[in-house]
Amino acid sequence: MSGMPLAIRKTGLVTSVGLSAPAACAAMRAKITNPSETRFIDSTGQWIMAHQVALEQPWRGIEKLARMAALAIDEALVELPRTEWPKLPLLLCVAERDRPGRLQNLDDHLFGMIETELGMHFHAGSAIVPQGRVSVALALAQARHLLARPGIGRVLIAATDSLLNWPTLSHYDRQSRLLTEVNSNGFIPGEGAGALLVEPADQDSQALLVGGIGFGKEAAHIDSEEPLRAEGLSAAIKSALGQAGLQMHDMSFRITDVSGEQYYFKEAALALSRTLRQRKTAFDIWHPAECTGEAGALVGASVIAVADTACRKDYANGPAILAHMANDGGQRAAVTLHYRGA
Repeated sequence: MSGMPLAIRKTGLVTSVGLSAPAACAAMRAKITNPSETRFIDSTGQWIMAHQVALEQPWRGIEKLARMAALAIDEALVELPRTEWPKLPLLLCVAERDRPGRLQNLDDHLFGMIETELGMHFHAGSAIVPQGRVSVALALAQARHLLARPGIGRVLIAATDSLLNWPTLSHYDRQSRLLTEVNSNGFIPGEGAGALLVEPADQDSQALLVGGIGFGKEAAHIDSEEPLRAEGLSAAIKSALGQAGLQMHDMSFRITDVSGEQYYFKEAALALSRTLRQRKTAFDIWHPAECTGEAGALVGASVIAVADTACRKDYANGPAILAHMANDGGQRAAVTLHYRGA
């Protein structure tokens, strides 16, 4: 295995189906979903449905992103004394900079607002990771480098995102990418936040371990007119498996970011056909976004949290998990996970 193995020590989640990781993961296991009407109307005159996070006040914009992130971080760090929090580098995962309707000044203001909400400052090695759905995978790779530095024993990864603003929704509506009564090939937009506390893996303790992390670039992305062959996702998967010293048939099941669009389901199927070289009688694919909606950067954290909870509560299909994520712009990422029991 190349690269430092990482251990997921604690997770936090804030979603439309639960304001904590246990609640959200229980809801996702039960396939619970609760989209509701937004205050926006689509091009057919119907209310746009979305997976909205209900907080104690009707915050919006960057302030809501900061509140959700702070809740998820509080949960992930609940077992860590607050005196240790300032020693943590925070890798904050947010929407990619070219996403339609991205909030203005997001990179400039969000990090400070989260620190203000928590009443503390994070380590100087902290950074913004503005890469949307592949952000958490990139943050895991960055965490490896940070943990190799003297004096850094843990890294906090947090993701917060929302598609629930009119510039973003109107763009996807014009592109016929929202799930509506007249369009079955679309997604329901969502929002939320997640947090992961990661450490170098030791030899003994029970933990979900991050092994290989791979990346690729898909030329035939969703907005292109090129024929889709899933070359970018296949390259990311092969790279992650190679780092971990594994083959596709070694994996027990898959967890992905697919949220309803046929393009991404087709890509996942094509990538499987290009990487699986031994027949498996069953190779399940989980997609948490069916319960939380398409929520951008959140999905990487929710995928990891779902895997961690499923393994700890013993309802996973096995200990070896392949997670993969994809951005509209063509960026692809894959991560191998392995649960080591007590």
